[in-house]
Amino acid sequence: MTALKAYPVWDASVRWFHWINLLCVLGLIAVGVVILNAKLLGVTNDGKILLKTVHVWIGYVLALNLTWRLVWAFIGGPHARWRAILPGGRGYMNEVRGYIADFKAGRPRQYLGHNPLGRIAVTLLFFLLLVQAVTGLVLAGTDLFYPPIGAWIAGWVANPGVDPATLVPYAKEMYDEAAYEEMRAFRKPFITVHYYGFYVLLAFTVIHILAVVVTELREGGNLVSAMFSGRKVLSGPPADRTKAD
Repeated sequence: MTALKAYPVWDASVRWFHWINLLCVLGLIAVGVVILNAKLLGVTNDGKILLKTVHVWIGYVLALNLTWRLVWAFIGGPHARWRAILPGGRGYMNEVRGYIADFKAGRPRQYLGHNPLGRIAVTLLFFLLLVQAVTGLVLAGTDLFYPPIGAWIAGWVANPGVDPATLVPYAKEMYDEAAYEEMRAFRKPFITVHYYGFYVLLAFTVIHILAVVVTELREGGNLVSAMFSGRKVLSGPPADRTKAD
């Protein structure tokens, strides 16, 4: 029987980020689907404002959570840092080829942190989340006049004599028509990126879940439970073990 050994891997910050991020992404997807189909579902303007408000507040949580994780990648433990996340470095491509070959041969290498392909996936996930967060913050300002740029947008589009602080969504009588159209033109590339990024993130989320299931079945290492306990249980020496492990 192969001896199993538990290794401490994911610290509390990484674990909290993962599960908060998962809940936020699922919540944003659910609300986003309703917003995209609001007309079909017969949602009123007040309903749209409520949905967008919920979407924005979940987005704020995601953005703060992501910001902390990006900072933690500089100051966290060895498996949380950029050097353990970003693909590349000396011998990386050889490691990728060896990992793929061993995986196909039915003897997959076990890793404490992310395997070579997992590092690519995590980097792409961070990029997608960052793009959605940045574009979402812009749209929060142009849709609902929410921070961080809402006050500037309100000052831009308010009719002369209208206090920008009193602007509300869908109240076109309060907007300067020319300025509003200019603002919409400014907003367009951000909503385009956010819209298509939504579908890419949705597809990536499904792929990520499938990849975790496949890796769990082929490699072991209790990937899911390790994100609760912080410890991975492996049946052999990890390929990325360091002196600190």
